[in-house]
Amino acid sequence: MVTIKNTVQKCNRCKKKSVYHRIYSGEYLCGECFKGSIIEKTRKTISSYNMMEHGDILAVAVSGGKDSLSLLDVLQRHSSKHGEKIIVITVDEGIQEYRDEAVKLSSDMVSNMGLRQEIVSFKSLFGFTLDEALDLRKDQKISACSICGILRRRAIDLAAKKVGADVVATGHNLDDFIQTYFINLTNGDMGRLEFLSPFFESQTDLPRRVKPFIEIYEEEIAFYAYLSGIPFQNIPCPYMNEGIRTEIRSFLNKLERRHPGIKYNTYSTALKLLSSTQPSRKRRKCENCGYPSSNNICLSCKTIQMIKNNRSVN
Repeated sequence: MVTIKNTVQKCNRCKKKSVYHRIYSGEYLCGECFKGSIIEKTRKTISSYNMMEHGDILAVAVSGGKDSLSLLDVLQRHSSKHGEKIIVITVDEGIQEYRDEAVKLSSDMVSNMGLRQEIVSFKSLFGFTLDEALDLRKDQKISACSICGILRRRAIDLAAKKVGADVVATGHNLDDFIQTYFINLTNGDMGRLEFLSPFFESQTDLPRRVKPFIEIYEEEIAFYAYLSGIPFQNIPCPYMNEGIRTEIRSFLNKLERRHPGIKYNTYSTALKLLSSTQPSRKRRKCENCGYPSSNNICLSCKTIQMIKNNRSVN
């Protein structure tokens, strides 16, 4: 939840009354200057990593949450100046009493912008919803987030290929990056760290993946959505506490409150480490689906087959 700071301080940029104190930098910002800073930071990130090229077909993965809807708003402004064509991709994982609202919020915003939207579902692509997959889960050590993340990435790839996208943009923010970095470290899964890069190219016919919000705090994206009047789903996913991510998020937020800027410092250090690390596993094509994989059979195919096997047993 975003808390507006009550302050009599003036905006450091325009001298109007400030509404936000960016503690890690010391800046006080009014609403317009704050929104401008988010837009400008995103533009610089896109430029720094050469994320997009003029004329690209840009697929924006929009879930209906604050991050993806804010990203769509910012990229719509960016594309009007740089010539990218935006198509929205929305994945319906099939979570009862949770996903319907998010899909509607994303569809409403897309409609208001006059954009094309491609909605795909786990049910139509894989033959089961996430709820059904979790009911069939035999090994309770496999978290809902793990299953959802693997299948969601595949669903986005399939939708992006269908619309002919050159690049896929997701709403991952700085907090997401650090949390995932720590999760992979604690799991000993160093091979997956390469996928955390702000810009990832699979060296296949799949679109490159970019994260334009990767250098922005989650709290600031939420405040951007609030100031911009963007309605978003703020009800947490019912499965969010199954994994370790919630505990890591809480730990990092506590550190940031005590030591402002520590998240950004951690992000910068992690990027340096990633840039000096060679991929530990050779990329190849999955023998089953042909998509890039570190093994003979990709995680998506293994997960789908596991769920189908569990269903046949039941």
